[in-house]
Amino acid sequence: MKLDTRVLRHLTAEDWRVLAAVEQGTKNHENVPTPLIEKLSRLKGGASGVHKSISALAKAGLIAKLKDAKYDGYRLTYGGLDYLALHTHASRKHVYSVGSRVGVGKESDIMIVADDKGTQKILKIHRLGRISFRTVKSNRDYLKNKSGSGSWMYLSRLAAMKEFAFMQALREEGFPVPEPIAQSRHTIVMNLIDAPPLRQISSVPDPATLYAELISLILRLAKHGLIHGDFNEFNILIKETNTTPTTPAASNSGEVETKNKHSQPSQQETKLDQQEERKGEAEITLVPVLIDFPQMVSMEHQNAEMYFDRDVNCIKSFFKKRFHFVSTVPGPFFKDAKKTVGKDGAKRLDASVAASGFTKKMLKDLEAAIREQQQTIEEKEAGADSDGDSDEFKGEDSEEDDDGERDEDEGQESLNVLVIPSSSALENEDIKGVEGLTLGEKGS
Repeated sequence: MKLDTRVLRHLTAEDWRVLAAVEQGTKNHENVPTPLIEKLSRLKGGASGVHKSISALAKAGLIAKLKDAKYDGYRLTYGGLDYLALHTHASRKHVYSVGSRVGVGKESDIMIVADDKGTQKILKIHRLGRISFRTVKSNRDYLKNKSGSGSWMYLSRLAAMKEFAFMQALREEGFPVPEPIAQSRHTIVMNLIDAPPLRQISSVPDPATLYAELISLILRLAKHGLIHGDFNEFNILIKETNTTPTTPAASNSGEVETKNKHSQPSQQETKLDQQEERKGEAEITLVPVLIDFPQMVSMEHQNAEMYFDRDVNCIKSFFKKRFHFVSTVPGPFFKDAKKTVGKDGAKRLDASVAASGFTKKMLKDLEAAIREQQQTIEEKEAGADSDGDSDEFKGEDSEEDDDGERDEDEGQESLNVLVIPSSSALENEDIKGVEGLTLGEKGS
């Protein structure tokens, strides 16, 4: 589904309380009973006020009724979850306006946003349960006690939590990753990296150097106890930086020969002349930037060797296919990388992230979902006709989303402004102190 923020500013404080109540009720109910919504929202207007807000939220597609439900109730849609997350980001002054969607992945949407000072940022919205997950059965272990859309929202929130935690840890250790700014529910705000993904680059001046940089990143991650898990051309941005070359070294003798102006220059003289001409010209250096970390695993993971080898082979096969480059150096190999874990004072990031509040149960649930996703994608690719490179941005817009809506191919040409609310943000586990929340004046 595409993010449409046009209704956001028209929601009243009562609407936000009711929407938060539906979200809170979703923890234990797929279909939240209307009496429970009334109890959780605690509106002064009573049942009539709740029903008025329910009507407005349902009309906007933020909540919905389940078909053939045994009792009167509503479920939270992904649109409603999007609005709650945006409301939190807006109240914290991280997001003021929302622009166009710049990327569609198999399990996420990438949006351009800006803060109140006009600084552009990236909003990543995790959407586990979209197209790639349609064939996953609801009786999997990680869906136990969670059913329907609620389970996917739970997993999307876990994916955002994990990615944000890893981005923070990697950034602190100097890895080339975007700067994580904020996380709310299933969304992350990060700084904008003005660089294309590797898959969009047709040629590079020195494939060997770029290849060595990427392999070095894989080994550096391993040294800190981590494996990216999806280290491929889709998740590597290539940023260009301009550097001024150093002055060519003088000859060993240090002497400058006097040339006869009528004589032909020697090969060595011609080469020196060409170097002199290039002095002062800017050279372009390619710097890889890593993105997408929900699937990152520890070097101690039971399938660590498989994930490590897959990351290495993805880079090898891409460079062979795209740049016709094959390294003469074998490996790297997992057994060698495993010996470097924690060496030279390298901080074990797998342990530090696990200790940051991302529990083992959360990790188990999320890894199971990602594993099922990968199996589903592989099955689809095996059964479909392949015509060239896979494109993660292809074919998503015409599919139906979880709410039964269809994405129309209409871009958001102008920025939709989110008027900053005047008080604290709604949190997904607590709706206390929500009274008076609003995003601007109604109807503005």
